[in-house]
Amino acid sequence: MDNLTHSVVGLGIGALIDRSMPPEAGPDAQRVRTRMLLTLGCLASNFPDLDLVLTKLLEAPLGYLLHHRGHTHTLLAALGEVALLLGLVWLLWPAARGLLRASSRARTAALLTACVGMVLHISMDGLNVYGVHPFWPFDARWYYGDLIFIVEPVFWIAFGIPLALMVQGPVRRGLLLALLVGVPVAVTFAGFLQWGSLVGLMVLAGVLAWIARWRTRRARGDRGRTALAAGLAASVAFVALQAAAMHAARDTVATAVARLDPGEQLIDTALSAYPANPLCWSFVTVATDAGNGSYHLRRGQLSVAPGITPVASCPAGIAGRAAGDDAQLAWQGDARDSLARLHDLQQHNCHFNAWMRFARAPAVDGTTATDARWSPLGSANFSTIDYADHAAAPCPQPVPGWGYPRADLLRQH
Repeated sequence: MDNLTHSVVGLGIGALIDRSMPPEAGPDAQRVRTRMLLTLGCLASNFPDLDLVLTKLLEAPLGYLLHHRGHTHTLLAALGEVALLLGLVWLLWPAARGLLRASSRARTAALLTACVGMVLHISMDGLNVYGVHPFWPFDARWYYGDLIFIVEPVFWIAFGIPLALMVQGPVRRGLLLALLVGVPVAVTFAGFLQWGSLVGLMVLAGVLAWIARWRTRRARGDRGRTALAAGLAASVAFVALQAAAMHAARDTVATAVARLDPGEQLIDTALSAYPANPLCWSFVTVATDAGNGSYHLRRGQLSVAPGITPVASCPAGIAGRAAGDDAQLAWQGDARDSLARLHDLQQHNCHFNAWMRFARAPAVDGTTATDARWSPLGSANFSTIDYADHAAAPCPQPVPGWGYPRADLLRQH
């Protein structure tokens, strides 16, 4: 996920934990605890992305591909990151240190907030098509959720609206609310968000604002806790809805591929969600043709409910405009390559071998290779490597030992 989403969710979790614990003995201690938990929630929800400083260890693009979402995005490393973050708060924040010494409630809340923030960061990153490998060193495989867009405005609204309503001062509160509403409107006009999605987001914002106001009137001690809990529940429900739609999309693609070429074996479908939209999906499939010793990539878009949203009506800003007469599925290109060539490059070009520790949909031409998850087949993206140019160069070091996403292709040669 993007760091704005991580931050908003982290702040929301910190505020929810603060408001769910019994208050501190005095108002000054309570103010310190509130600020500490908001800070811990925000920092913990971003802390694993400190691995961006490690991307310089390897030449582009390998540094980013292999060291971002790397060791700091594992559950084992999260233990050390929690200890480091709490240690920094203890050393650098005298008021928080005094509170933590005096209050067992504050210590429990701080530990819980830091742990939840770290786990949420790894979990949320695992919900999209990029993937994580959270169980290293016990399991070096990548895990992909394939069900949430990397920038998801549902989370902004679900946590941002309750948080904004807690801000003191009508001007600041109004500016934050206007920003939370204005950004989705702007990206809708830019073609990245469907109008129906925008309506859904505004309905969610209105419901959360009503809950916050209703509870404030009925229970002075609520302090926005019910609205935050409702935002959390809405986020979980949205993830569940996306998961159901993702399985429907995967079944649709599998049926279509089997109809196009019954002789091929579909081994993977990498699905990319659209923001705040469980109906529209883009995808790239990986299939093998054992008879010809080749593998086949296909890229396309689909709608799981073409009667409501035909695929041609899916936002063009995400994956381009769908073309064709089929209301459910539109193909956008395909590419075939030899399994023998893929295996030969992996065995004899150490830069390509390192790249294959990331590539889930390897599109290879005469000199370059691109993971087709993020651009049309035949075009470049941030994952593109010029493997031919590096053929005679020293092997990259250090290369993390992540599992090969396409080990299934490499084994078939």
